[in-house]
Amino acid sequence: MTISFRFLLSSRGLPRWGIPGTSALSNRSLILNTMSNKQFKVVITEKEPPYNKIKEIAEVYQNPNGGSLARDILLEQSKDADAILCLLRDKIDKELLDNAPKLKVVSTLSVGYEHIDLDECRKRGIRVGNTPDVLTATTAELGATLTLTAARRIVEAADTARNGGWNIWTPYWLCGRGINGATVGIYGLGRIGEGVAKRLKGFEPKRIIYTNRKPKENSEYEFVQLDELLKQSDFLIVTVNAATIEQQFFNLEKFKKMKPTAVFVNISRGCVVNQDDLYTALKEGIIGAAGLDVTVPEPLPTDNPLFSLKNCVILPHIGSATMETRDAMVNLSEDNLINGLTGKPIIGPLE
Repeated sequence: MTISFRFLLSSRGLPRWGIPGTSALSNRSLILNTMSNKQFKVVITEKEPPYNKIKEIAEVYQNPNGGSLARDILLEQSKDADAILCLLRDKIDKELLDNAPKLKVVSTLSVGYEHIDLDECRKRGIRVGNTPDVLTATTAELGATLTLTAARRIVEAADTARNGGWNIWTPYWLCGRGINGATVGIYGLGRIGEGVAKRLKGFEPKRIIYTNRKPKENSEYEFVQLDELLKQSDFLIVTVNAATIEQQFFNLEKFKKMKPTAVFVNISRGCVVNQDDLYTALKEGIIGAAGLDVTVPEPLPTDNPLFSLKNCVILPHIGSATMETRDAMVNLSEDNLINGLTGKPIIGPLE
C-alpha cells in the first residue's frame, strides 16, 4: 500500500506534513515522532513508574515486567546505554561497566549505593546520583514505630487477639518495655538517626546517647563510646551508613554486652548484623527483643529461624514506604538522570 503525503499549512502559518484522511491530532503525532531527535539511550530496570520526562529526551528500554530485570537483559541493553536508572537490587559492577562504554550516568532510586561500584564509576567519569534527604523523615518515623512495636509487643498482642488468645486478664500479661525514663541509644547519628532521636524524645526518655566515629558539634544528645552504648542502652537503634562499618558488626560478642531486657532495632542494612548471632541472643534471653526492617537476604526466606521468635519483629524493608516519599524519590531519581546527561548538577556520591 502506498501512503501519499501532502503539504499542509498550520494555523500559525508554519508548514507541516499530513496524511490524507487522518485527523489533525494523528498528523501532529506523526510529525512529532518523525521530528524527534532523542540523542540518548536510557535503561530503566523497574516496570513503573513511567518516567515520562526521561522518555522525552531519550530512547528508553524499561523493564516490561514487575520484579528484577534479568542480568543478561541488563547487560545486553546497557551495551549502548548513556544512562541507567536502577534499584538496590541491581548490581552496577565492573562487569556491567566494562560492558557499557558509553555510560555517563547511574541514577539509583535509593539512598544507599552499595550496589554500585563507585571506584569503577569514578575511573570512568560516570556520575552517580541517589535520593538522600527526601526519605529522612519517613524512615525516621518507621524507626521510631518499629522501636515501639518491638518494645510493646504489638505484633504478638495483635496476633493473640486475632487468634483467640484474649482470655482472662492478668497483671503482667503481654507487658513490654516503655521508653519513658529509659535510655535510648543511637548507633550512627546522621540525618536518619537524628530524626529517630527527635521522634523518640517526645516519649520522655531519661537520656538519648549515641556513638559515631567522633562527637557531633552542637548535638543535644550525649556522645559515648561503643561499649558504653551497648551497656547503657535500653533501646539500641542502628541507623549507621552500612558502607562505613564492617559486615556483621553486631554479633554475639556485642549482644552479650547489652542488657538482658534491651531492645535492638536495625533500620540500616541487614549486612551490619550477624543474624545467626541475633537469633541466639533472642532465643537465649541475652537481649529482650528485636525489630528489623532490613535483613540478609531480602526477602528473608520464611523458614528463617528469626521468624519463629515472638520477640522479633521483621518488616519487609518499608522504611521509606509512604506515597509522598516514594513520589519524591522517583522525581529526584528522574531529575538526577536527566541533569546528569545534560551537564547540570545532580545529587549523589559522584556528582
